[in-house]
Amino acid sequence: MSCEKAESLLHGYLDGELDAVRAVEFERHARGCPDCTRELDAQQSLRARLRDADLYAPAPPSLRRNIRERLEPRPDEGAASAPRPGRWRWLAAAAVVTLLATVPWLAFRETRQGTSEGTLAAAALDAHLRSLQLGHLTDVVSTDAHTVKPWFEGKLSYAPPVVDLAAEGFPLIGGRLDVLEGRTIAALVYARRKHVVSVFVWPAENAPETAPRSSVRQGYAWIHWSHAGMRYWVVSDVAPAELEQLARLLRR
Repeated sequence: MSCEKAESLLHGYLDGELDAVRAVEFERHARGCPDCTRELDAQQSLRARLRDADLYAPAPPSLRRNIRERLEPRPDEGAASAPRPGRWRWLAAAAVVTLLATVPWLAFRETRQGTSEGTLAAAALDAHLRSLQLGHLTDVVSTDAHTVKPWFEGKLSYAPPVVDLAAEGFPLIGGRLDVLEGRTIAALVYARRKHVVSVFVWPAENAPETAPRSSVRQGYAWIHWSHAGMRYWVVSDVAPAELEQLARLLRR
């Protein structure tokens, strides 16, 4: 990839708009090009400053006074007068907005604080999201399973099974070391059109084989199972049916 091409892809990369293969190509070029690395760092620093900047502007006293006057009852309405229908509609709308904002948070808290399965699901999702940040998608970049699998030798106490599923629509793009619940494990990275799929694999430690179980939270799907002495957790923002298809391919 040329510097000119990398420059044209820079903002798309920062906005998460590149497909998985193109993002890997961009990262590979940036790691080997000091000029592009400096430009990428500068853009990330600028975005961080804008994100963390105090852009809050307090409402002027006149506006706050106007709002209070509209909400408070007028003296001529009397203590026993019924509230205006418009005010009830405003309060009802506020209650609905509060409820809609609270329900997803409660559901996510249930996922994170519920059973051990929910805790592991939250950890896998967190690891997947971390991997989408700069330089952490892959430690080894290759579409060849015979290159990715040997890379883990000496880094883990086990050899993760690695297969290329490009013919089935899930091309292998690399692998990395990741951490789930304090344990270093293998993460295989596949692409599905413009989406990234993280496949976490580690020894099942004498656990029985289990059928795939899936769930969806906040736009992300995951599926997990135990097979041939290994545990699998697969996370992505693709449709759940596509993760189930990948699970069938990995269980062959």
